[in-house]
Amino acid sequence: MFAGIGLVILLVMVFGGFAITGGDLGPVLEAIPHEMLVIGGAAVGAVVAGNSMKELKALGGGVAKIFKGPRYVKKDYLDVIFLVSTLMKKLRTEGPVALEPHIEDPKASSIFAEYPKLLADDVLIHLITDTLRLVVISSGTLDPHAVEDVMDNSLKSHHHDAIGPADMLQNLADSLPALGIVAAVLGVVKTMGSIDKPPTVLGGMIGSALVGTFLGVLLAYGIVAPFSNRCRQVIEADASIYGVVKQIIIASLHGHPLPLVIEAARSGITHSNQPAFADVFDGMRGR
Repeated sequence: MFAGIGLVILLVMVFGGFAITGGDLGPVLEAIPHEMLVIGGAAVGAVVAGNSMKELKALGGGVAKIFKGPRYVKKDYLDVIFLVSTLMKKLRTEGPVALEPHIEDPKASSIFAEYPKLLADDVLIHLITDTLRLVVISSGTLDPHAVEDVMDNSLKSHHHDAIGPADMLQNLADSLPALGIVAAVLGVVKTMGSIDKPPTVLGGMIGSALVGTFLGVLLAYGIVAPFSNRCRQVIEADASIYGVVKQIIIASLHGHPLPLVIEAARSGITHSNQPAFADVFDGMRGR
């Protein structure tokens, strides 16, 4: 929502300020379609040439995240604490055999079924089930530090892939000023071919060419770079829920008391999504 609001403010302030100070929007608006054809076409071509279909689809998803915002809210963090704590409690009290059916087929598990939104996140579910599968097949003899290393590697690989759209947008922002210059240079070439025209005509053509430079800089620093930053913020915000999973599993494997495990996970959540102490422990009483 804020991305859309910011975009409206940007356009109103830039073009409105130009008009208020006596600028004529007519030539600018007339030149924008032609300059955008060059700049936008070159930008799209460069993005397509430099990425595979997988990255291009991820970029589309990244742009959607900019407007949708983070996927998870406070209730989801509460749910993931309940989910992982319940699984670890079952492992501790009933043993690996009782836990195995739940992690082998999460969609058929009565525990996972309570959290359909979490179940739809394949990365989250694989992080939980793959890690606990290691614990089950080792009959609980694994070194918690070794398990933590495995989880860290998994999270690092996921983050590298997930952050790709933000990096692509930033690379595009870095290139747009130069593409604006390309459009401006082509406009100057066109003007030089009409050097015998009256000054009023040449002035309009030069002004049109300069619109290319203007658009390249505006798109880069006013739109695409902020979008890249917002995309990165959303991706990193969504990734924090995986840290909660890791915290609970590793602390449980170290043998810490369940209340301490849960409080350590809860306190590590950002304040905007951090469940209240009472909500967590009241919810755990019946589990």
